[in-house]
Amino acid sequence: MKTLKDVKVGETATVARLHGEGPVKRRIMDMGITKGVEIYVRKVAPLGDPMELTVRNYELSVRKADAEMIEVV
Repeated sequence: MKTLKDVKVGETATVARLHGEGPVKRRIMDMGITKGVEIYVRKVAPLGDPMELTVRNYELSVRKADAEMIEVV
């Protein structure tokens, strides 16, 4: 299983599935990250946390722990 955390800077991935439950999953979905959406990884902080993404033509920062819940292809 490949997660968003495994995607390298400059690559684009498509969301296959969201893991997690309750408020955490709802928060990820509220940010626009849903099944079938393309995510472009723009930058990763020096220590790997957070990741800066482009989702639906806007910029978003996501913690590494949240990125592990997003399964991509």
